[in-house]
Amino acid sequence: MSGGKLEARLLKAASHGVYDVDDALFHDTDTGVRRALGKAATWTHAVAAADVVIAGNEYLAERASRTARTVYVIPSCIEPRAYAPKLSYALNDPPRIVWVGSPASEAYLLSIAPSLLEVHHRSGARLGVVSAGSASLGLLDPMVDRVPWSLEGVGRILAAADVAIGPLVDSPYARGRCAYQLVQYAAAGLPMVGSPVGANVAALEALAGFGERSESGWTEAIIGLLAAGDDVRARLGAMARRGVEQHYSFARWAATWRAAVLG
Repeated sequence: MSGGKLEARLLKAASHGVYDVDDALFHDTDTGVRRALGKAATWTHAVAAADVVIAGNEYLAERASRTARTVYVIPSCIEPRAYAPKLSYALNDPPRIVWVGSPASEAYLLSIAPSLLEVHHRSGARLGVVSAGSASLGLLDPMVDRVPWSLEGVGRILAAADVAIGPLVDSPYARGRCAYQLVQYAAAGLPMVGSPVGANVAALEALAGFGERSESGWTEAIIGLLAAGDDVRARLGAMARRGVEQHYSFARWAATWRAAVLG
């Protein structure tokens, strides 16, 4: 680890140095030598050295603007056409809830475990966990179906589900996360429930998602979507996909990206 010094040298040597960030690296919790050479140090040196910082959300942009010369806010984007939209909204038997993420973020599922177990008890719903992880999810294990993540398969898996979820714990680090997970769900035309934390707040509004914080809120939101008619889920899915095209597509942000990168 260079602690950001290598990144800073490269950025300073470039005729136009651009640093793109989509995580709150400055909230790195390592201590001692690891902190001095870790993610927080990398953020500090790279942001100060860059001509332009591209931040994935307002929270990151505000922090970067304390030292950066120029900051652009460009949310995490996708190409909607890369995701086959959901075609049938007839409820699966048993219903399928889906979550996509990394092994490191699987812990967020445990934050709503009581809600998910209640949904499972009341509806028989299964939870598909699309991740490279394999660790136990404790009490959730009886309702979990693990699916190895793959670039080719994730769109197909999303399109086959009924409801998608994006839980977060409200922490300084989570407030810096970008809403890429929710954007993926929306591109597949999935109705969704997420935690209104950080960039998720704007994403849930733009993508017709439901934001919940309480245990009962999560339970009733998921149950409500499963119990809704096929036409309701289809309408929410269509709104979500339009939201991606209007707010989170590469085409929407291409001009801003060119301005940031080309100077």
